[in-house]
Amino acid sequence: MSLLDSEPRVVTVGADLFADALTAQALPHTPVTWQPPPDGTADALARVLADPRRVAANAEAARRMLAAGALLVDVLPAAEVVGLEPGRFCHAGPPIGWERASGPLRGALIGAMIFEGLAADPAEAERRLATGDGVSWTPCHALGGVGPMAGVVSPSMWVFVLRDEAHDRTSWCTLNEGLGAVLRYGAYGPEVIERLRWMAAVLGPALQGAVRAHGPIDIKALVGQMLAMGDEGHNRNRAGTLMLLRDLMPDLIDSGLSTGDLAAVARFVGSNDHFFLNLVMPAAKLQTRAAAGIAGCTVVTAMARNGTDFGIQVSGTGDVWFSGPAAVPEGLFLGAYGPADANPDIGDSAITETAGLGGFAMAGAPAIVRFVGGSVSDALRTSREMYGITVAENPAYALPVLDFRGAPTGIDVTLVLRTGVLPQINTGIAGRVAGTGQVGAGLVNPPLSVFEDAIQVLAI
Repeated sequence: MSLLDSEPRVVTVGADLFADALTAQALPHTPVTWQPPPDGTADALARVLADPRRVAANAEAARRMLAAGALLVDVLPAAEVVGLEPGRFCHAGPPIGWERASGPLRGALIGAMIFEGLAADPAEAERRLATGDGVSWTPCHALGGVGPMAGVVSPSMWVFVLRDEAHDRTSWCTLNEGLGAVLRYGAYGPEVIERLRWMAAVLGPALQGAVRAHGPIDIKALVGQMLAMGDEGHNRNRAGTLMLLRDLMPDLIDSGLSTGDLAAVARFVGSNDHFFLNLVMPAAKLQTRAAAGIAGCTVVTAMARNGTDFGIQVSGTGDVWFSGPAAVPEGLFLGAYGPADANPDIGDSAITETAGLGGFAMAGAPAIVRFVGGSVSDALRTSREMYGITVAENPAYALPVLDFRGAPTGIDVTLVLRTGVLPQINTGIAGRVAGTGQVGAGLVNPPLSVFEDAIQVLAI
């Protein structure tokens, strides 16, 4: 049978007018997402696509990411895990100095100074931070960890320690404080410092005892289960939090904690739907870090924001950051807050999207739209779009609503530039003024420029 005897086949490319007309007439067609590469990138993109290493390198990156594990093995003070000394802090996103630091990052550093006893009040803390008087800070990613929102970590804060046995690596993240006026959103009032002190004195040691008594907990497996229960791992972690509490509760009860402390710990974890986020993040970091450092590889291994800059790292270019201006998320605001109160995007939590969770998995968490805005159809469409810019699907993170298709995994710089589709991130929104705290939650994308910069270096 010749092509003339078969049913006509229509493929639509570029402008949507033709595709929309066919859809309106119920005529079958196959839409293909494509647009010319951004100005100035065509030559570099062509060289990278012709690189004989690329296909195998990306396949190896996918293999490593899918093989990565994530076991919760301990809970410890950051000083013991990260080697932080008094006056040294970690923060989210690419490197940044005080002069360009956003309000939330400044607020979190001020709070950390007071918490550590390095300043008596905000004014003294700000003076020392501005002049570099015995203080310094470095990205969490540079030390193998991740920090939500401002991501500020000080030596006395406790962190979860996760291990990837397949690649012999560990990662870490602080304990989640809850929502609202919290340090990670830049708040530093007395109630914030008091909560941090309780977390260091009671919550951290209690969780340490329970984890050590229980033995390693498979966080990767819990993430897979929570995706089947309506969580997406970034802004919805309700099922994950309750499953963690279920696993640890018997050991917390047996630990010898006073009745008051036991009740306080159970209440704090159980009432904080975001508590599990701080375990998803280092699990995602272990997955993406497994793909780092592969020559010729175009897979993104980190996306992170410091409230001023949005940065990415790519496997084939090592630890180099490609940074551009962070955008202000669009979404829903708390109380009387509005867009004018919002700071540009901030936090290491976009590591969840880098690993195929969060905004990439919104199809499996339709209720998330009530927190970040949009509609259920938007969530479904977004997840389907993300398959077009990734190199693999993760069977461990199956999405039931998509017939248990694995989450889209491994953002490819070349696919982003060839399609014009940017990674979708759902996120909390911090107040732009230091000390404000959270003002909302919404959706945001990286700047296209970071992918344009990355392709130029990959082409060398």
